[in-house]
Amino acid sequence: MSSYSTTLVNLSDNLKCVSVLLPLPLGRVYTYAVPEELSTINPLKKGDFVSVPLGVREVVGVVWDSEVGKVPLEKLKFVFEKLDTPPISEISMRFVEWVARYNMASLGSVLKMLMSVPDALKPLKMVMAYSLPADMPKIKMTPSRSKIINALKSSQPLPTAGLATKARVGTSVIKGLVKAGALLAVDLPPPAAFNVPDWKAPGPVLSPEQAFAAKGLRAQVKSGKFAVSVLEGVPGSGKTEVYLEAVCEALAQGKQALVLLPEIALGAQWLGRFKERFGCAPAEWHSDLTQAKRRATWRAVATGEAKVIVGARSALFLHYQNLGVIIIDEEHDQSFKQEDGVIYNARDMAVVRANLGKIPISLVSATPSLESLRNVSQGRYLHFDLPDRHGGAELPDISIIDMRKDRPDPGKWVSQKLIKALKETFVAGEQALLFLNRRGYAPLTLCQGCGHRFKCPQCTAWLVEHRFIGRLQCHYCGYQVKPPEECPSCGQKDKLFACGPGVERLAEEVAELFPDIRAEIAVSDNLHTPGQAQNLVHQIENRDIDLIIGTQIVAKGYHFPYLTLVGVVDADIGLTGGDIRALERTYQLLYQVAGRAGRAERPGRVLVQTYNPENAVIQALRKGDHKGFIETMSQDRERNNMPPFGRLAGVIISGEDERVVDHAASSLARTAPRDNGVMTLGPAPAPLALLRGRHRRRFLVKASKEVNIQARIRVWLEATDLPRKVRVQLDIDPYSFM
Repeated sequence: MSSYSTTLVNLSDNLKCVSVLLPLPLGRVYTYAVPEELSTINPLKKGDFVSVPLGVREVVGVVWDSEVGKVPLEKLKFVFEKLDTPPISEISMRFVEWVARYNMASLGSVLKMLMSVPDALKPLKMVMAYSLPADMPKIKMTPSRSKIINALKSSQPLPTAGLATKARVGTSVIKGLVKAGALLAVDLPPPAAFNVPDWKAPGPVLSPEQAFAAKGLRAQVKSGKFAVSVLEGVPGSGKTEVYLEAVCEALAQGKQALVLLPEIALGAQWLGRFKERFGCAPAEWHSDLTQAKRRATWRAVATGEAKVIVGARSALFLHYQNLGVIIIDEEHDQSFKQEDGVIYNARDMAVVRANLGKIPISLVSATPSLESLRNVSQGRYLHFDLPDRHGGAELPDISIIDMRKDRPDPGKWVSQKLIKALKETFVAGEQALLFLNRRGYAPLTLCQGCGHRFKCPQCTAWLVEHRFIGRLQCHYCGYQVKPPEECPSCGQKDKLFACGPGVERLAEEVAELFPDIRAEIAVSDNLHTPGQAQNLVHQIENRDIDLIIGTQIVAKGYHFPYLTLVGVVDADIGLTGGDIRALERTYQLLYQVAGRAGRAERPGRVLVQTYNPENAVIQALRKGDHKGFIETMSQDRERNNMPPFGRLAGVIISGEDERVVDHAASSLARTAPRDNGVMTLGPAPAPLALLRGRHRRRFLVKASKEVNIQARIRVWLEATDLPRKVRVQLDIDPYSFM
């Protein structure tokens, strides 16, 4: 901390001040005085990271280019110091402001996402190394000491471990030479955290369709202009190899590249492909990194050392120096939507970031979102299509199993047709995937005696049984409890019944049918780190596993040559409910999981179990009518003025006292906008009316495309006096309606 006093008195009129934005949920900048040394010797400029006082605390903020406020001299405080960190760019500053404004979040909250690793704002520690002094003192020479000296004669200064390894001696020899004055200690910068990918290395041979798309993407990067392209291709068409050509071009231009993946578990095979293509691993960014790795990675991105970054949605808010291209893989995926804190869609914000930086962005998917396809149809986005699988592989045959006619045995969930297909697959020495998008053993436990249902005490949700770990869990707040031996309501024993199947129950059924096969459950519960996902991938690639039983975590991105059968156990999950994207999302998920089958020379087949074979999603899958389904969904959305043809915003009121929440919701209802192209629905209890102990009420604001929905909501909220005990959460362009 600087020795300057934090309060100024009797100062001259020419005192320099700056505006500083702090990474706190605040909507404004603060004015600070600039010490003389930061005014002349090492002058502050916008984007600099600075340490400043805030009350009794010391916090780090960023010098912002906002107008300096008028603060009485007796209240004005000094900037403590300027941090030795590359300043954030003009582009990043405008991006923070744009994200805050569009998503109706505070500036400080968005800045906090960019400053997510406070320790990284300080330079990495220097590494102590040793060299030979100019004048070598007379010392007693031994064979070990000679090895040390000879090693340094032909080398740059080396740290203790490196020197001991090169000379093949113990570290005690080095300590003795230092004590004798025969070695000179020097400080070296830490070694590079990441290698530079070899963009000159030859890539794979591309098909004519791949080569055409790759040429277009590379041309966009080379032009250095903003452009959005949609790279659409059936599963197995080689989309990754195509967009890696755009990454290659960015590297050739000396720029950074960002690739966003929806699930970090998808990165296991992706990282292998990248390393094979460029000779080294990229920088990774996700929540499972150690704190030391996060610090090193954040700093490497900020200095420009990290050239290619692959990560989850938060990687969009790293401190980039020279970003040249952005790739959004599986751009349709709901995981790109951040639902907590600052609510934003990383795909949409990435397009904004590309526009501000005047760089290209590619949206990649086998099933692009309706929003992206709408922009293609209007000529805003370019479109590249890969209609065929790479290497001559055929798309799998899809068969629908009507479970009303082919009912499994009571208490079972796999039909006889699917059992027969599994037998044939295992006899042929091939692999199968059973897909059920439901974690745990059973989604509901009830008492057959009195009807009591086990629900979360903090949420409007049933407790899911996880039998393998002996727990009933809430998948929303994390609450868990050991299953009781008797009903807590009526006290009867042996009356508790598990309703419906989860992947654990499915695994139990399969084990009875095929006791000799090697099966593995693949869910987020046991694949929450990249290392765990990589281990599973290796087992499947080595054919140590015959059957994968998984949720959506294995539905996309993977390529397993011996996986020839996919069985969708319950295709009806997700087809009902009030979510406007339910059908689109279910179709995308089922289409993606079907695409895991037959991706090499062995033909694949997909069996889809459903009690609703007439549903539009099931029919589109059966017919392979991808374009027809998209057209039907688009027409339905347009008729109802729903996105992408209209606009939506969610307003959620929550609090611990239900009466206070209802009163606040009623107050908002009286002033809600309902004219000039705007309709407000609600208030209504949210589907999750109780979440983490907070009661929730929802409004849904619907507007035509040309309406500034944020401005209307801002006026509405400012005109309504709400109690401090309630929290207002705003969700622009909502994906979840829970």
